[in-house]
Amino acid sequence: MLRTIRALLLGLLILISIAIAAGASSSQINVLHAKGTINPVLVTYIERGIEEAEADNALALIIKLDTPGGLDTSMRDIIQLMDNAKVPIVVYVPAGARAASAGFFITIAADIAAMASDTAIGAAHPVAIGTEGEAQMSETMEEKVVNDAVAYARAIAETHGRNVDWAEKAVRKAASIPASEALELNVIDIIAADLDDLVSQLDGWKATILGGEEVTLNTQGASINHVKMTVIEGFLYAIADPNIAYILLSLAMLGIFFELSNPGLIFPGVVGGVCLLLAFYSLGMLPVNYAGVLLIILAFGLFVAEVFTTTFGLFTAGGITSLVIGSLILFSGRSPLFQISPWLIALVTIFITAFFAFAINRIISAHRRQPSTGGEELLGKVAKVRETLDPEGTIFFKGERWSATTETGRVEPGEEVIITKVDGLKLTVTKKRKQARR
Repeated sequence: MLRTIRALLLGLLILISIAIAAGASSSQINVLHAKGTINPVLVTYIERGIEEAEADNALALIIKLDTPGGLDTSMRDIIQLMDNAKVPIVVYVPAGARAASAGFFITIAADIAAMASDTAIGAAHPVAIGTEGEAQMSETMEEKVVNDAVAYARAIAETHGRNVDWAEKAVRKAASIPASEALELNVIDIIAADLDDLVSQLDGWKATILGGEEVTLNTQGASINHVKMTVIEGFLYAIADPNIAYILLSLAMLGIFFELSNPGLIFPGVVGGVCLLLAFYSLGMLPVNYAGVLLIILAFGLFVAEVFTTTFGLFTAGGITSLVIGSLILFSGRSPLFQISPWLIALVTIFITAFFAFAINRIISAHRRQPSTGGEELLGKVAKVRETLDPEGTIFFKGERWSATTETGRVEPGEEVIITKVDGLKLTVTKKRKQARR
């Protein structure tokens, strides 16, 4: 009897523990912070955030979104992750932020869309971004891209019960509206001053998740769990920027140049190699024009060739021209989000030009400078006669005796001569003329 009672008590304790654990996990809301351009790194972060929210059995996952737009492919990947999530997805545009271009699609694809009062949404007309396409889209191609984006926006809006007509307007006419108007037009669901206000308003809200299951949110007393990017994710997200990619590529080429021109330094080569790998990773995350990359690589190849062939500036001039053109077309025809700052291009070009101008000047000076070793170093130097030159004898130069032949007749010991020719270990000299006194 006692054993039965103990077993029942133990079972009751286990059930209570499970209930407490379940209750603790179900009163948690996870929050992701998506600030910046939409790119593959952000996709990875959001995918991890959704998986953690599902594993934590969170009430909902809030994505705090502040973006000017980004890559179409990454945007679609994020929307697919949101559609397949087993937890309600809330997209919230916080105070001072915006959900433009790709951010518009992500916001209206949420189970619940919320914005702060001083925010805006829209401006979703597609531009020439992505990993394919010409610098300028043809009229037919532009029409196809716009129609595809319109159909996608209408499908998302219809699925989530939002204003289909305005969704089309945001894409076709690049329309943009403030949060108050977005709520009035049924583009979003909630206006919330901050995260706490949003959580409070979510209480009792119904959301339909994967499989058509309807979930009623009970957010009263829910705890907030901020899931931030890891150090690696943050670093990779930071370098997936056109300006950073350009700087990394420039540093990589300079480091490799230093290593090739001064073999054995090691450090510049290591830094250059690391920067090159990071630059290729960064460029792989961006809609890059590979002709621009090849022109920049060609530029530094010409710089290296200048050092080894010394064309006195010809290769350097070609390298600078190639560098400027490559920099300008590296992201040509893309969205303004993926353009290198003209000031950065100017600064890098000026720095590299100044550096190689200095290097070439040193090279030319070295070629013009009289050799300091070998027989050529003796030419033009003044020596003293040790034994009478008539015409052969011995001279003294820098503590050494040399056999010499004079070209100007007899020269007595102690007199100065100038070395005019070197033939093995025998020198030819001429008597130094004494300057007339005035």
